[in-house]
Amino acid sequence: MGWVTRRKIKNEIVIWRQAALPGIIVLAIVIILRLTGSLQFLEWMALDTFLRFRPPEPIDDKIVVIGINEEDIRSVGRYPIPDREIAALIETVEKYKPRAIGLDIVKDIPIEPGNAELVKIFQQNKNLIGIEKVLSSDRDRIPPSPQLPPQQVGFSDLIADRDGKYRRYLLWTTNPQNPKQDKFSLSLRLAAAYLFAEGINLETGIRDLDTIRFGTVEIPRFLPNSGGYVGENDSGLKILMNFRSGRKPFRVLSLKDIKTGNFEPSWLRDRIVLIGMNAFSVSDFFNTSAIASSKIPGQIFGVEFHAHACSQIIHAVLDRRPLLKVWLDKWEYLWIIIWGFISIIIGRMTQSVWKNLLAVSAVSFSLVGVSYLLILGGWWIPVVPGLLILGINGLGLSAFAFYRHDEALKSQIRERQRTIDRTFDVIHNGPLQTLAHALRHMRAQDLPHEQLLWELEKLNHEIREIGEYLKLKALSPEESLRLGSGLKLDLKRSIHELLYEVYTSTLERDDLEYLKTLKVKTRNFEPIDDKYLSLEQKRELCLFLEEALCNVGKHAKGVKRVEATGRENQGWYILRIIDNGSGSDSFAESKGTSQLKNVARNLGGNFKREPLYPKGIVCEISWPLANSKDPDKSLRNWLKTLFLKFK
Repeated sequence: MGWVTRRKIKNEIVIWRQAALPGIIVLAIVIILRLTGSLQFLEWMALDTFLRFRPPEPIDDKIVVIGINEEDIRSVGRYPIPDREIAALIETVEKYKPRAIGLDIVKDIPIEPGNAELVKIFQQNKNLIGIEKVLSSDRDRIPPSPQLPPQQVGFSDLIADRDGKYRRYLLWTTNPQNPKQDKFSLSLRLAAAYLFAEGINLETGIRDLDTIRFGTVEIPRFLPNSGGYVGENDSGLKILMNFRSGRKPFRVLSLKDIKTGNFEPSWLRDRIVLIGMNAFSVSDFFNTSAIASSKIPGQIFGVEFHAHACSQIIHAVLDRRPLLKVWLDKWEYLWIIIWGFISIIIGRMTQSVWKNLLAVSAVSFSLVGVSYLLILGGWWIPVVPGLLILGINGLGLSAFAFYRHDEALKSQIRERQRTIDRTFDVIHNGPLQTLAHALRHMRAQDLPHEQLLWELEKLNHEIREIGEYLKLKALSPEESLRLGSGLKLDLKRSIHELLYEVYTSTLERDDLEYLKTLKVKTRNFEPIDDKYLSLEQKRELCLFLEEALCNVGKHAKGVKRVEATGRENQGWYILRIIDNGSGSDSFAESKGTSQLKNVARNLGGNFKREPLYPKGIVCEISWPLANSKDPDKSLRNWLKTLFLKFK
């Protein structure tokens, strides 16, 4: 029982070694594609899809957006909106005591009428945060309003990914004009002001000194290879955007609503109020596929983008809403490798088109489900590499490879069954018939002694033939050699016996024209101890003799005599074939000659092919017997021989 189990385990190891190789190659290719960034776009799409299909969250009651829309612009009668309108809006909002006001409208130059009024508002309100543009070129850089002190200014620059969509938010950077000066984003300024009122200050990270924290909540910093990103710029302090889900993430009011009092005072009191443009005619919107509730499909207004960034910080600190985090690289690639081997296991276990399709679909659904649940918990893990491997391996290469291997095994089993059936037929029609005939005459005692002896000798011969037949059938490809004549040789036999078989079967071939004129055939192969030759070396020697005899049959016109000898001389064995035909005069190296030289080289010996006088050719290989099974010694011997030749 234990032997059967060990045999099954051994067979399974052989199957995995051969059939799992394509699956491992696919796994390696997918990992290389990810390392080179070729899967970034697919992984970004997967992240956007997961974020878009999350359950809706309630309206954020800590942030209110006042968006100046197309109707407001028409009501005012011009664009840009005059400073007087902005000043009146801020003054009205201030009456309801918000914690902070963010003005996401550029105010570096006066827009009359009303600039003096706006300047006064800027000077009086300490909870007002204005904006600037710091990441643009010097020509496009937009400074803040000169009336606002640095602590009341936040930059509004956003960073796009390579596909033109926005998934990250820059919280902090250095001033390109003055690297010693820090610059904070609009959202970070607003979140810090709101949390300061809760008694929570902005501080340096503890676990990661290069990030920031509010209380015990540390902001996970974006790194060059975070999630599906590869080699991205991580200058400054960036975070991944965990957009708020739902059809209405924030309460949005218009300029008209504020003017007419169409709102509840509690909506503004003790809140963050973000003022910006919500008009389609103003190019202040950004591409994103992570939000299902966008007014413009695939786009979001800039003021709303800042609201999402501010919201995720505040709620992470106060309500433990998760910020998007990623695994370390080593865990991500371990995860990918696990799914790679799962796909190979599926191919091994199913090996049926429909079962395979069902299994791969179920496992892929599980992978997507696990990834989706982790996104809900704030973890972005690789899903695209696993799905690719499952699709290619699970449905294709591994399943096909295991199927082919199993088919090959089944074919071997069928071949063995045919061998058993054939053997039974041979035994039934041969030895059993002979034995039955002999027994019948022995009982009748009507068979002469000489005849009975002949019957038993015949039975002995038939049984031996069956044994030889079974031995050849049981040989593995490494233990056997099939010649051009169709004869299959057992390479475990002695080399001189194999050479006799090669010589005899090759000279009997009908496709070698000039062998038909032979009158004299001489052969004599001295035995060699098997310890000097491996199975592969025996194979090469048999092929050498066959190739040399085939050359005689193809090129030695009018040949009458062939002499094949193998003899030992002073520790060397010399295998020589001589003919007396009118062979080709050209001794340019052909493919056959190259093959013969390779055999000699592998044995650490010499090869010779020369013409004889008046006609004929001698083809000879010689090699040292003591070094035949030592590849290092064989190589040294060959180098020594080569050196002597050149010397």
